[in-house]
Amino acid sequence: MTTRTFADGAILRPAAPGDEPGILHGIHALAVYEKEPDAVQNTVAALTESLFGPTPQTFAHVVERDGTIVGIAVWFLTYSTWTGRHGIWLEDLHVDDAHRGRGYGKALLAALAVLCMERGYSRLEWTVLDWNAPAIGFYRSLGAQPMSEWTTQRLTGNELADLAGTNS
Repeated sequence: MTTRTFADGAILRPAAPGDEPGILHGIHALAVYEKEPDAVQNTVAALTESLFGPTPQTFAHVVERDGTIVGIAVWFLTYSTWTGRHGIWLEDLHVDDAHRGRGYGKALLAALAVLCMERGYSRLEWTVLDWNAPAIGFYRSLGAQPMSEWTTQRLTGNELADLAGTNS
């Protein structure tokens, strides 16, 4: 599926050059919702390079309504050594508050599911904050299952530099 048009005129499509400000707006809005309003360091220029540079490693789908991006799904490929196949990791899913309840979030996830099926990918995965009951309920309604035995681990900042041996 390359595009989908909704009854209200909104269009779901792969991101294109020029969408970066709208995608960044969605990233900032998600950070505010997740109680990390000052955590976003991303920029329009960085998004341009990541999404549309010579070797994109990050991808996005957007929902555009009346010329404004109102929903985003930012994702990248993963690889399962167990299945021997790629998967999609959904990094960010966000629909602006004023546009929720119209099916945009489900349609964004469905677009990624279609990509998985078309390309033979084995998984569509993401994380959700444990306090985000509305999102958890939404994901469960789609059939998503929690990976309760798995805990995400992360290295950043000084710890990352220490492990790399570059922190003096």
